[in-house]
Amino acid sequence: MKKLINLMYASFVLMALTFTSCQEEFEDVTGGTENETIQADSSTALLIENTSSNDGSYDNIVDGASCIALKFPYTVEVNGITVTIDSREDLHTIEDIFDEVDIDEDILEIIFPITITLPDFTEIVLENVEQLRELAAECREGGDDDDIECIDFVYPITLFTFDINEQQTGEVTVENDEQLRRFFKGLEDDDLVSIQFPITLKKYDGTEIVVDSVAELARALEMAKDECDEDDDDDYNDDDFDEERFDFCLTQCPWKIMEVVRDEVNQTDQYYARIIKFFEGGGVTVTDGSGNVVEGTWSSSFTDRGPLLTLEFETLVDFNLEWLVYEIGDHTIKLYNENGNKIILKQLCEDDEPGPDTLREILKECEWIIRKVKNQGEEIDRLLGFKFKFLPDGVVTLSDGETTSEGTWEIGLNNDEVLSLLITMGSEPGVSFEWPLRDLTHERLKFEVEEIDYELILQRTCEDDANDGDVVEIRGAMLDGTWTVALYDDEGENGTANYTDMDFDFAESNRVAVSINDDPQISGLWRITRDKGDNLQFFLNFDDDGVFGELTEAWYIMEVSADRIELVYEDENVNYKTLVFEKL
Repeated sequence: MKKLINLMYASFVLMALTFTSCQEEFEDVTGGTENETIQADSSTALLIENTSSNDGSYDNIVDGASCIALKFPYTVEVNGITVTIDSREDLHTIEDIFDEVDIDEDILEIIFPITITLPDFTEIVLENVEQLRELAAECREGGDDDDIECIDFVYPITLFTFDINEQQTGEVTVENDEQLRRFFKGLEDDDLVSIQFPITLKKYDGTEIVVDSVAELARALEMAKDECDEDDDDDYNDDDFDEERFDFCLTQCPWKIMEVVRDEVNQTDQYYARIIKFFEGGGVTVTDGSGNVVEGTWSSSFTDRGPLLTLEFETLVDFNLEWLVYEIGDHTIKLYNENGNKIILKQLCEDDEPGPDTLREILKECEWIIRKVKNQGEEIDRLLGFKFKFLPDGVVTLSDGETTSEGTWEIGLNNDEVLSLLITMGSEPGVSFEWPLRDLTHERLKFEVEEIDYELILQRTCEDDANDGDVVEIRGAMLDGTWTVALYDDEGENGTANYTDMDFDFAESNRVAVSINDDPQISGLWRITRDKGDNLQFFLNFDDDGVFGELTEAWYIMEVSADRIELVYEDENVNYKTLVFEKL
């Protein structure tokens, strides 16, 4: 089968590459520059493939597998009733039959043979249910798949191909996901591709964004991976909300404010972790960390698009809109309004609140990397990437890979009855504080005193992420050789020349040494890990007020190969930087 698929891809690429004459100079390609190429086996190419993949999650009620889709028409028997499925709309008939009696055992049988479509748009005929189960088992546990459904390409898109000598070998315009997916799949690993920019992307909420470079494209696709519910599980009833159930869901427990965006401006910092509580009868309150309460009103209605939630406050004007509820699930409600408005709320029932024992055990399970630490509003960059280890006997260590400080820690309630972490470390006053817990997830802890602008964010790492194949592979590549800065760009200002002739040697001890002609210049800290959003991060920390201080960030890894790694950084003020290392 693989040979047949490869022949199909090869035929498509060959046809595409004959559209233009060969041997055009690389620099003459419209919209392309040397920095705009994409290698076929790069992480950016994989993002493009995943975004253009065929989505198989819409018929999970039939096959229970998001990585495959049954081709229409086909026939099923649902609780003894024969149903012909000619379109996606017919799938609702299956759900209606299942919902007729809630306590019965629902039985669905597929009438074979059927034709299925794989993520790469390959079609296969299956003769029996055993073949279907075998393919379905290859999907990830829980039905999840690799495709990116929260963002789509707007076609047509024009692509150019080049050989290893940077000579243009072809041009093709793709009109849909299938053509784009087959085009990339048909390339060899070391083939180079350029895209004619600008191109338009359409997000799950209907908004469109325009990107003008490969870096912007990769960033948009990477950031969109977890922005919506792709509905890859088999819970096909998760959209069955009537108005009564929706109102009950709102008023059952308080909600923690996780994110607020108003008119495309991120306002999360001023509202984060405030508690919003909805009451029967239409009252709503928002409480901050000091106990101050703001009162307002709420109402709901239902439309063809789903539930609408209207909020009205006298002072909290960022909340005053009619919000479309575009996702409900996993104790989370996400609200959307056009023109760049979004609110994310997390349900906070009493049983969900961690106690001292819970927090104590979580801290002891693994080590914790400092993602951010602020003291009276000033970020202490020199501690970025340092790693805490909370030991059972109340001892805590803090290490940068070269030196280790030791102190004490304990868990308890502060004067406001808020669960807190008390750290005492005489050699490092920047972390010696009583830190109230504001947010707890499996991979991240946030402590904050908003009134005096103290903040500590810790990122979990277990056994240095030795079980994460991507982390291990990238870390191994960085250890294998000497690296130089090929590009440093700070919002369009090219500072690459500041690092000319400098060699960066990354050591297994998480130290990085910088030298010029073997003459040591400075040393710092480096780490690679994965954050709570499943993004790969590259921590760099040079305790320096000069040019090396510019490199001190928690960078996101956008593209990586054996001899090149591209990093980007973006903060809440939309400052954007790019750093590229290349191996000597």
